[in-house]
Amino acid sequence: MRLRVARMLRRAQRGIADVAEVLEDAAGLNRVEKRTDFSTCERPVLLLYGLLSTRRTLDVLERRLRRDGYGVFSLNLGGLWRILNTRGIDDLADLVRAKIERIYARNPAMGPLTIVGHSKGGLIACYYVKKLGGWRRTRAVLTLAAPHHGTPLAYLGLPASPMVRSLWQLLPGSPFLRRLRDGAWPAQVRLVSIWSKRDPWAVYPSGVIETHGLPHLANVEVDAEHSEFLTGKRVYQVIRAEMATAHREAPVQRGPLTVMRGGRPAPPAELPSGKADSATG
Repeated sequence: MRLRVARMLRRAQRGIADVAEVLEDAAGLNRVEKRTDFSTCERPVLLLYGLLSTRRTLDVLERRLRRDGYGVFSLNLGGLWRILNTRGIDDLADLVRAKIERIYARNPAMGPLTIVGHSKGGLIACYYVKKLGGWRRTRAVLTLAAPHHGTPLAYLGLPASPMVRSLWQLLPGSPFLRRLRDGAWPAQVRLVSIWSKRDPWAVYPSGVIETHGLPHLANVEVDAEHSEFLTGKRVYQVIRAEMATAHREAPVQRGPLTVMRGGRPAPPAELPSGKADSATG
């Protein structure tokens, strides 16, 4: 009986995976044309999308950055039906780490990264840089409408938490957020949180990070709804200005990454030394 049930479950899983693949192929939601030549890319920009979103939500922002001379790319973060961003934030940060290292291994002359993360994507970027040694590859992190202190709306989605693990991580005061906040933000990387009081997802003051007066940590308030962070012209002007500031001011230290897989925090020796106080990642 148990063997029969196990076979039925395996067939069901294969069937769901096949349907998901068909849906992804039909919708093309995470299929993006590769336009960036990493071998000659001096100003690479990685875009990370948010919870229950796909790469297509980044289209407008990508076109604007590419028009302004940046080498823009995004990564398929997978998740529910292989389309939606539902996996744990730490696991996705480790996925980003692995893919970024492969890119640099093939293109050692590529310039330092600027990472722009929307909503949950901003927390993925922060975990990658702060806990997985990504500071070695990164010049700046710009978070757009990121709930650095969690969001009460995550409580509403908890019935779906078996399929969306990151909902537990996005709860205010969650163990994940406490772990992310622990320790100093790398002084070599500029961190800017762009936030809005009109954002119903990253409810004020969740989008505001602690800067402690340090020059490489900043908050910038804009007037935008959650989705407008990716399409609004005024928000884009702020993004461009902050990227230019990072290019002028943020030093870069590069080297191999050796942290373990699985989204585990790097040991103390993996983090850069600096005078930075603890800052939200």
